[in-house]
Amino acid sequence: MNKLFESANRYMKESDWKDLSLIKFCLASAGVLIGIAIPARYRKIAGIAAGVIFTATYEPLMEKYFRILSEEKELKTEDA
Repeated sequence: MNKLFESANRYMKESDWKDLSLIKFCLASAGVLIGIAIPARYRKIAGIAAGVIFTATYEPLMEKYFRILSEEKELKTEDA
């Protein structure tokens, strides 16, 4: 299992924003395909679960992104 995580970390280090956007589109498409296959009686529950998961994962991602932006801004003001 450690080898799998190590290779995933290496992949991420060698990736740029374009690679990550491809991964996101791929996962979004897989989610749509899975969503199409869900029986109608379970779609509301699946939608709620997806919303909770989206919120729980989006917030830390954006927090990290905004932290990086503020660090870059601080570096630019220090250089000036």
